[in-house]
Amino acid sequence: MKQRELHRFALEDAAIFKKKLLSFFKSEKHLVYLESNQGNLKHDTYATLIGVGAIDSITCKTGKAFEQLAAFKREYKDWMFGFLGYDLKNELEDLKTEKQDLLEFPDLSFFVPELVFEISPNELKLHSFITSQPAAQKLISKIETHLLTSFKKVIRPVPLKARDTKEDYLNKAHTFLDHIRRGDIYEANFCTQFYAQEVELDTQKAFHELNQISEPPFAVYARFNEHYAICASPERYLKKTDRQLVSQPIKGTARRSAHLVEDEKLKELLFHDPKERSENVMIVDLVRNDLSKTAVKGSVQVEELFGMYAFKQVHQMISTVVSQLDSKYDSIDAITSTFPMGSMTGAPKISAMEIIEQNESFKRGLYSGAIGYFTPQDDFDFNVVIRTILYNEKSKSLSFSVGSAITAAAVPEKEYEECFLKAKALIEVLALQGVYFD
Repeated sequence: MKQRELHRFALEDAAIFKKKLLSFFKSEKHLVYLESNQGNLKHDTYATLIGVGAIDSITCKTGKAFEQLAAFKREYKDWMFGFLGYDLKNELEDLKTEKQDLLEFPDLSFFVPELVFEISPNELKLHSFITSQPAAQKLISKIETHLLTSFKKVIRPVPLKARDTKEDYLNKAHTFLDHIRRGDIYEANFCTQFYAQEVELDTQKAFHELNQISEPPFAVYARFNEHYAICASPERYLKKTDRQLVSQPIKGTARRSAHLVEDEKLKELLFHDPKERSENVMIVDLVRNDLSKTAVKGSVQVEELFGMYAFKQVHQMISTVVSQLDSKYDSIDAITSTFPMGSMTGAPKISAMEIIEQNESFKRGLYSGAIGYFTPQDDFDFNVVIRTILYNEKSKSLSFSVGSAITAAAVPEKEYEECFLKAKALIEVLALQGVYFD
């Protein structure tokens, strides 16, 4: 495969250019747009990174998906963008999934992009096979002069339905508590799903509105043929830079207030809440254990514990765990030894996943999986797929899922309220396109 060329361009208005770029490539069937929103979360590399078009792609069901991905990476040794679905757990552990799959996302999908755009506030870097600067400039000029088209109007309203009634949710939360009291698990992330059918979603409109409402550090607009992910994730699953691995699990959520004094009080209450701190420590310990499987001895460290981060919708308690990847392991080893992320499973991890499978009423699919990229140097960065609208354009179906951590101190009613707090921005965005609660 021939070498990519790097072309640099000055940008006067990066925000407008990014909107035009998305609109310009709207018909592309493979596109991943990763946006950090210039947040204050540590360890970010790119402000905005975008992969467009597919030179080649791979789509797998669970079974030998990671083996196929490793072979695909060896073949190209290039940029790759894609996702890892939650149910890849079934090839990593003796687990299975038999729940309804509404959207039919594959379990794993990656592509080698034709174009890679790296955008900072004042500069654009284009990684492509375009060999001359004038030819690259011609493409950029086409994007800059592209006229933004108006978004689709709502054709007809459709109902948003809950997979679980409130009574169902509370009963299942009590079942998780029973398992905790028996000592089967210490913690589990229990999730529920909302869905709608016969929806004609304007995916780019939904992404722009969701990103504006939330401004999260791991926002994603992704298209893989008929499958779309519109993501406002605040959480990093795992990042590799050279030999360093970084995981930043979230446990602990509180609402924001428009009043400064009350907002600070809510933040303080979250920081000192014994339940939230306990949840966070449990998952930090799980992440430390996962990272230790591939780490240089003694290199696993908690860089930050109980870090408090404010986003537009919520306050989050985020911890940062780092390690050095032993030279006998590669990027796929780092992922397979830690996936799925502990913040979306529980502890002990395998027991929690078994109990989740017994009690949740839907197949998670891409939800609580990961979206991100690999570089030609075998580095990578993946988010946690939460606060995300998933859409199948072919079947005109969409869903989003939310969850909370159940521990011995959990109060089911409060956990139910937390789910709706996390879903607030998603519900607002969908309402603007006529998707309403039934």
